[in-house]
Amino acid sequence: MNIKTIFKKIDNDMPLSQEEVEFLLSASGDDMSALYEKADSVRREYMGDEIFLRGIIEFSNFCTKKCLYCGINSRNDKVARYRMSDEEILEVCRGMLSRGQTTAVLQSGEDPFYTKEKMAGLIKAIKKETSLAVTLSVGERDRDTYALWKDAGMDRYLLRFETSDEELFRSCHPDSDLKTRVKCLRDLKSLGVQTGSGFLIGLPGETIQQLARDILFCTSLSLDMIGVGPFIPHGDTGFGLENNPFPKDVFFKTVSILRLLNKIAHIPSTTAFDAIDPDGRNLLLERGCNVFMPNATPGKYRKHYLLYPGKPCVDESSEDCASCVIARITSLGRKLGKGPGHSLRK
Repeated sequence: MNIKTIFKKIDNDMPLSQEEVEFLLSASGDDMSALYEKADSVRREYMGDEIFLRGIIEFSNFCTKKCLYCGINSRNDKVARYRMSDEEILEVCRGMLSRGQTTAVLQSGEDPFYTKEKMAGLIKAIKKETSLAVTLSVGERDRDTYALWKDAGMDRYLLRFETSDEELFRSCHPDSDLKTRVKCLRDLKSLGVQTGSGFLIGLPGETIQQLARDILFCTSLSLDMIGVGPFIPHGDTGFGLENNPFPKDVFFKTVSILRLLNKIAHIPSTTAFDAIDPDGRNLLLERGCNVFMPNATPGKYRKHYLLYPGKPCVDESSEDCASCVIARITSLGRKLGKGPGHSLRK
């Protein structure tokens, strides 16, 4: 097995075996450099040089779930809980276009305060007052709820499956199951909602074999968006004393492999990579990513939405964060995406 043979299969849109994905995950030296270069080349050919900005509004850190890796899980009594008002959310959205952000990503814990009707009203208000695309990331809901939100104007939905291994999923999620998570994704796709998912890289006890299966499972979903990030232990969670089993280069190789296998998916350069490397998100933009997601959450709330420790940009204003992002993009010789940056899948 050699990397040139694998690249030839990719060029011919042939599926890779698990063993071939494991081979790419173990690439080092010249092979690793070739993997990154190939991912950047595929990104350029299929997605162009535009980088779309999608501003994240972390509007509530209340959550009913007990996920062992997440800093805002319901068992963590050290979190100062908050909910942004609808007017606060709308105010942030009104300023996004002037900062080059063409999508509002509304993210929260699984907060029952936001009924399907309340969220539908907020989506309609954003659509009435702005030309932004609207993405929601608020967890597992039933199909009828997703349908109502789509009718209200929701364009996209993000829901990570976190791991495709059922046993590992159960060990992380004491009050959920993988089948329910995947059903949500299939419901969203059947409704015609642009659907994003992904996984954590390096959950406690994860093996390279399991990671390779995650990559292949993610690819099998034919997603419009794929977002992944490294597991970073949070001291106030059940996994606080655990370690990520993988070296840092595996995190970056995972993203590059996902680009090679998902040529027309939007792949964001996620914030957690800056927590493990100061240039993490820049490196991702050179290794297959085409989306950047600046934090648009008002400063007074940011420090209370810590899914993991060392989260970047917590002390920045939305304006500072936006200008920093644009500077990073132009320094790479890339340009801001125009328009909503909708899915390229037909």
